[in-house]
Amino acid sequence: MAEYVVEFGRDGRRVEDDGRLDAAAFHRNHEAIWRVLATFLQQSCGDVVEVGSGTGQHVIHFAGQTPDITWWPSDLNDAHLKSIAAWRTHAQLTNVRPPLRIDLLDPAWCPEMENGSGPGALLAVFCANVVHIAPWPVAEGLIAGAAKYLRPDGRLFIYGPFKRGGKHTAVSNAVFDTSLRDGNPEWGVRDVEELERVAQGVGLKLAEVIEMPANNLILVFDRSLV
Repeated sequence: MAEYVVEFGRDGRRVEDDGRLDAAAFHRNHEAIWRVLATFLQQSCGDVVEVGSGTGQHVIHFAGQTPDITWWPSDLNDAHLKSIAAWRTHAQLTNVRPPLRIDLLDPAWCPEMENGSGPGALLAVFCANVVHIAPWPVAEGLIAGAAKYLRPDGRLFIYGPFKRGGKHTAVSNAVFDTSLRDGNPEWGVRDVEELERVAQGVGLKLAEVIEMPANNLILVFDRSLV
């Protein structure tokens, strides 16, 4: 079950004077997520974009493990962008760039992706706990943008709760899905096969589905030929 859907900073957790926010889910899931990402990223170099960085804690942790990778965090929420920038200043990591304001409903994502001031062709795109708390076109924009900006050997990693074959993988996810749709009918736990169809339409292939704690998955997409 996804662990966080409320806007960070409005959940009662402490906000530091410099704007740093803290997500409880980060402390529960970052090590498990990193074990998956590390198999691809740890011996690599290049640019990686994290889409929907939230508080910014994940990108700081991952960047600390990968000095040869340049990380580009992003979000659309102003409080999140402030928190990301504050965590970047606090961590003093030279391989983390200022956060990008990425809108996945924009086919270009943001001006920096196309005007030369942002990353080059991407080694990876990482996105955690976004597609179920956004309208379906956001998921489509995430995959389409990844297909546009990933380099030939690049990969897209999507973390969160998912259905498989139209069915929930756990009762808790079904309950969570109902609560999401009751709050916003455009939200909801997405089906792996639906995302796979979108990916196939833009030249990406679902290469791996990795079981994660708390009934989550990581979906890995690449440009491998079917």
